Amino acid sequence: MKDRILRRFNEEIAALERELKVDLPKEIQRAREYGDLRENAEYKAAKERQGIVNTRIAMLRKRMGEISLMNLDRIPRDRAGFGSTVHLRASTGELVIYQLVMPEDADAEKGMISTSSPIGRAILNKEEGDAIAVTTPNGKRSFELVKLITVHDTDA
Repeated sequence: MKDRILRRFNEEIAALERELKVDLPKEIQRAREYGDLRENAEYKAAKERQGIVNTRIAMLRKRMGEISLMNLDRIPRDRAGFGSTVHLRASTGELVIYQLVMPEDADAEKGMISTSSPIGRAILNKEEGDAIAVTTPNGKRSFELVKLITVHDTDA
């Protein structure tokens, strides 16, 4: 899981660096050919985009450093933690399945929730059989953790 995120970040950095070193210089040169740079919207837009791209690259590199330092051995083997897949029975009887992921991978429609989301935080460190109560933007929700698969139980 960690490697997949790092690979995705590397791909994004490569695309951004190409834009920064190839595409944007061409746009800036083309805009310079229009003349007066003080009132040249194309030039200003390209320079602004250059700043945004540089900032995004720096942020991605910083986040990659943080992720690289993650020690998966410190994730609990008997309680919900990063990478765990949890089967929850809602108070309505509905069964929901979530995987606890990093914010970069969160996609609620696919059942991938961030460990920093309200439900994700409520699930952390819970064991099978535990009751989970959480206040979400849509109101209070209650679950029972009926099945837990940790990151150590999978080939993630």
